[in-house]
Amino acid sequence: MTHTAHAPVFFISHGAPTFATEPGKLGAQLQAIGRQLTGIRAVLVVSPHWQTRGVEVMTTAQPDTVHDFGGFPAELYALCYPAPGHPDLAREAAQRLTQAGFTARLQAQRGLDHGAWVPLYHLLPQAQVPVFQVSMPLDLDTRQALQMGLALAALRTQGVVIVGSGSMTHNLYEVREPGAQPLPYVQEFTTWVRTAVATHGIAHLANYRVEAPHAQRAHPSEEHFLPLLVALGATHDADPLRVLEGDITHGVLSMESYVWGLA
Repeated sequence: MTHTAHAPVFFISHGAPTFATEPGKLGAQLQAIGRQLTGIRAVLVVSPHWQTRGVEVMTTAQPDTVHDFGGFPAELYALCYPAPGHPDLAREAAQRLTQAGFTARLQAQRGLDHGAWVPLYHLLPQAQVPVFQVSMPLDLDTRQALQMGLALAALRTQGVVIVGSGSMTHNLYEVREPGAQPLPYVQEFTTWVRTAVATHGIAHLANYRVEAPHAQRAHPSEEHFLPLLVALGATHDADPLRVLEGDITHGVLSMESYVWGLA
């Protein structure tokens, strides 16, 4: 895959931070895809773990690996993802967001939160490709998320991979022990979303809170679902879709993910 046309777009369910060390079904697929990615200049990540008033864009030249979680095994805190940043492309992303009506500020001190480095740990394990993040506005809604993705879409022609990193389902109130049987509503919600994505049902996805089965239960708050809408906004109708089937971990965290635009 080269960037002569468009770099791909991903929605990746990063689930719990332990996805870094327990890749499961999804991790293996990301690793295989990563080996096909050539000629890309940078990765732009939108993660629910960086929310701000307005939009901020990371221009850090050498971002730190941020371990923004607590109570997990010590091995996770020892992991490092030393990818460089790309200040020039980050500034261009901020400019495009400003032109689209967002208030975008530059942030030169930000590191990579686990919503960025955990999935990239499998997709691009050598950390050789520059990475920068775009924050999620605290008041972001589904339609604004689509507009955000649309504003960033042109960067794909410059070899920038766009990653919406979130979670297909994210009800932490119902988390079970590892290996617990999946709760039925999780698969029902995942299946509805997959159908809507595959049929370009953008209007339905923008209204998922009302239309999708168990939407409020699957996402008591929206921040882990909105990166999917950002990713969708950056896609084109002609982009081929590949569903990356994932496990359902802890009974309630669906790891289903998508990639658009892979040859």
